[in-house]
Amino acid sequence: MASGARRYQWFALGDINGFFGLMFDNITVLSFLAGALVFAFGFPADIVYTRMFPGTAFGVLFGDLVYSWMAFRLSRRTGNQRVTAMPLGLDTPSTIGLALVVLGPAFTSLKAAGMEVREAAMMTWHIGMATMVMMGLIKLGLSFCGGWIQKVVPQAGLLGSLAGIGLALIGFTPLIDIFGLPLVGMVSMGLILYSLVAKARLPWNIPGVLAAIALGTALYHLLGPSGMVGSSYAPPAAVLHFGLPMPTLGFLHGFSAALQYLPISIPFALLTVVGGINVTESARVAGDDFRTRDILLTEALATLVAGLCGGVAQSTPYIGQPAYKGMGSRAGYTLLTGLFIGLGGILGYVSFIVELIPRAVLAPILIFVALEIMAQAFLACPRAHAPAVALAYFPTMARLLAIKYSNAAIVPADRFLQLMSTPGRELPEVLVTIAAGNGFILTAMLWGAFLALMIDKRLKVASLYLVILAAGTFFGVIHSALPEGNMYLPWHLASPLQRAIPYQFTAAYLAFAVILFLLSIHASHERRRTLDGS
Repeated sequence: MASGARRYQWFALGDINGFFGLMFDNITVLSFLAGALVFAFGFPADIVYTRMFPGTAFGVLFGDLVYSWMAFRLSRRTGNQRVTAMPLGLDTPSTIGLALVVLGPAFTSLKAAGMEVREAAMMTWHIGMATMVMMGLIKLGLSFCGGWIQKVVPQAGLLGSLAGIGLALIGFTPLIDIFGLPLVGMVSMGLILYSLVAKARLPWNIPGVLAAIALGTALYHLLGPSGMVGSSYAPPAAVLHFGLPMPTLGFLHGFSAALQYLPISIPFALLTVVGGINVTESARVAGDDFRTRDILLTEALATLVAGLCGGVAQSTPYIGQPAYKGMGSRAGYTLLTGLFIGLGGILGYVSFIVELIPRAVLAPILIFVALEIMAQAFLACPRAHAPAVALAYFPTMARLLAIKYSNAAIVPADRFLQLMSTPGRELPEVLVTIAAGNGFILTAMLWGAFLALMIDKRLKVASLYLVILAAGTFFGVIHSALPEGNMYLPWHLASPLQRAIPYQFTAAYLAFAVILFLLSIHASHERRRTLDGS
């Protein structure tokens, strides 16, 4: 075994293709994290680049170094000279989701409460750090029971909730960026769809991701100054934003504020744990038998390390280890990616690349990710559960609408409050939309789960899920009546219309639960009668 370990071919030509694919995946996520905060919410760019990026990138460095070492260890243990390391990077759904529904809204509400812009930005950074630390701790605990959760919650709930995020947050938002620079964006998206979705080869085996980004970026910078790409040209600032990912207790300042976002952060943490189990199994089928618990503990520690060092995005093992194996990658691509992203966050060249490459060029990668997530949800679940997967999309759509409603640039604040508080024959549409979108991940998981159980005629268990929905609704864990999504004691809500949300939504879930329970008793009697008759 020792001689086999010395012969481990840890770097091959395939590692170059693997590096570009994994590296650009991480760059894309960082680009949209920065874009969502800086352009959508007016966040100070230097705080994103010098405070958030270094710690976030350091988490990727930590995780990829460990996964690279695990590939060496597996080769030594098995004698397999062609082990492919597990890819690790920034989790796309939760990074974009947290930027849009945690960091951005927190920054906006802090400014609305009277904080100066930079003070609000620093507090938001602390809230992001605290959220990461909590998610890291949650993932540490879930690493030991992730398999049990995967068995208890039907796949339609787990994958359906993720697919809803793919549709509304990962897919729709980048699509707007693509058509914001249509010439540049469509060329890049065409090459991504050609190479990654149609799985066709480019001439001379040029990596599709590299070609799409290189050509799109070249078009933007060549045609941009003449105004031919549909917008005013913005040349990249020749500035390297240096920042050290030093461990800090700054997250303690945002800890109490971050607690209100637990209904969002817990499901995001859970989804990466379940995803880690799935990707480890896919690697085992492909021939590399990594220990599941080691994979999960590493991603948990990487998230925790990132949070303690200022990061605001969690790491996760990426789907597609067999694809990297098919490219001929070994451990070199994870080692190169970890070093490139980690050092880039510290030395500042990652932020320079983020500014150099327009989001319209990187957006097609996220479109591909969204398509893969949505397709997987339908293909991996039993055919009969397809309606449950589809039902799980709706809470995320409501959350997307709520984000637009609460954006003062789209709906002025006074008009927004008026729309939420105008009584009528029904509860106000805007108030219902806000409530339907709050806690959207947990809601989507539970909706998909209870409908899948109904389809399987497991009515008593389905009614239990409805009771859980009712309990979460009553205290604002899901369906919070407050625009910020805070939890509460419902009798403390100021507005009668807001109080109607927890009371009426809870009553609705409980009524449905009782009906399902009675129907389960009836179905049992019918089965017993049929058996007696036969």
